Amino acid sequence: METKTIKLIWTNFEERHPGIAQFVMFFIVCNGVTVLQMILMPVFKWIFGFTPLVDLDFQVFQVGNNINGSPYYVFDYAGGAIENGGGGGLAYFFAVELTMAIAQIINFFTQRKVTFKSTGNVWRAAFWYVLAYVIITIGAAALQGVYKAPLYSFLIGTLGNGTGAAAADAITMLINCAISFWVFFPIMKLIFREK
Repeated sequence: METKTIKLIWTNFEERHPGIAQFVMFFIVCNGVTVLQMILMPVFKWIFGFTPLVDLDFQVFQVGNNINGSPYYVFDYAGGAIENGGGGGLAYFFAVELTMAIAQIINFFTQRKVTFKSTGNVWRAAFWYVLAYVIITIGAAALQGVYKAPLYSFLIGTLGNGTGAAAADAITMLINCAISFWVFFPIMKLIFREK
């Protein structure tokens, strides 16, 4: 099929089913951003792995205790390399957040222009987007306390230190992306409006 034919088919579909077309485009952009995250995360983890930040605990916002009585933190990155039983420390936190920040900046502009074709105030939209990003990040981080430790333990125990940690990193990133995907779509429909 020629590019013009595909574009014509898409334009016709978009005119007849604007909501579905937005969701499809949102899905495509999110998957592209997820691929970018899957590439960036190991790179940043590797770079920060050479710093002393790996051994620096980053455990903040205690919200009760785990079943075993240990503190339950929203952001729980104990010092030490994950492969050695630690939580990656501040280095892992920075790798995750830097990856997410880059991905969300790209996502914001792409979704605004391509998916929602918004002509509204960019600064107002950016404010609401950042606020939603912070809330979603805190919620996703709090949820990690439920699955992160068992996931890493299982995969490192099954696949070995390097492969197991890399697989657990990828699954954790995919879970965060899935949470963002389902929460952000309705939020973006609200903030990316036309004038």
